[in-house]
Amino acid sequence: MATAKKTKAKSKSVLTEKSYEFLRNYINTPSPVGFESSGQKLWLEYIKPFVDTHFTDPYGTAVGVINPTAAFKVVIEAHADEISWFVNYITDQGLIYLKRNGGVDHQIAPAKRVLIHGKKGTVKAVFGWPAIHTRMSNPEQKEPAPKTDNLFLDCGARTKKEVEALGIHIGAVVTYEEGFDELAYDYLIGRAFDNRIGGFMIAEVARLLKQNNKKLPFGLYVVNAVQEEIGLRGAEMIARRIKPDIAIITDVTHDTQTPMISKIIEGDVACGKGPSPTYGPAVHNKLLQFVQDVAEKKNIPLQMRTVSRSTGTDTDSFAYANDGCPSVLISIPLRYMHTTVEMLHKKDIEQTIELMYHTLLALTPKTNLSYL
Repeated sequence: MATAKKTKAKSKSVLTEKSYEFLRNYINTPSPVGFESSGQKLWLEYIKPFVDTHFTDPYGTAVGVINPTAAFKVVIEAHADEISWFVNYITDQGLIYLKRNGGVDHQIAPAKRVLIHGKKGTVKAVFGWPAIHTRMSNPEQKEPAPKTDNLFLDCGARTKKEVEALGIHIGAVVTYEEGFDELAYDYLIGRAFDNRIGGFMIAEVARLLKQNNKKLPFGLYVVNAVQEEIGLRGAEMIARRIKPDIAIITDVTHDTQTPMISKIIEGDVACGKGPSPTYGPAVHNKLLQFVQDVAEKKNIPLQMRTVSRSTGTDTDSFAYANDGCPSVLISIPLRYMHTTVEMLHKKDIEQTIELMYHTLLALTPKTNLSYL
């Protein structure tokens, strides 16, 4: 009986129904690069009860702070922005051509439903694509592949004037319509898990600290940064402002178990098998070892990975900011990155939250991170 009770307690989720309700709403709220305010407002409202104060910067990075007067500062960080499109050209026939806003994958676009965020509100549209009958009508002609210069939106308008009457303008941002859903065996899907899942996880860390009445011996800055997808820009700005002593960054990394991915190049990482911390020059080796030690003590499985040169995440901006900031990257495995069906596992979400939470509880301003 004792063993059964222990197993039941161990499998209890750290997340609540209210947590998942927030996650669903957060994923379904468009937050495109440079236009993150809708998602940021939702995130701030959720985190406010768990922090002592909060602030935003001029470009929309949102920060919740615990112990704001403490001299020693620790950051836990994610980025809030999602890849999207810009309206770039409207034809006389009312068709809309686009330009990328971040690393959006043009190959998944044909026949997708989208939302155009115009001056009069949201307008529904579709990526038009010729029927297979017409594409294959000439056997001597090579079948066209989707490219940014042959992809277009059809919103139902049949003239440029009709398009503009809907409030659609050059520079209007476009996001995919697909949102949060659940699959079998505890898998979740949605667009923009890269990296609003990170924003969700750091908010949950703040919730657990408040719920469990934990007092930290440092100031904790819970940072949801903007504009990561176009060059880590939000992290660059906020790192200079906060000047943290330690930074713990969370982002997504590739699950490498599906076809067309080389484990030789990308490593061996699988959804459902635990967080995936990173080795790399921007990652502070002693801080990484500290995280690994915490994981071992708390029986949290890790899937280590490596990067060449930069991490390609906000870790780089924090690590090299100011006089240098010991930084670590804790990623969560994700399938189908930069598509509308990004997929991850509930267990990884919970274990990544637990790893950050217990790392914070173990850290102190006296933690020795000196290399020499």
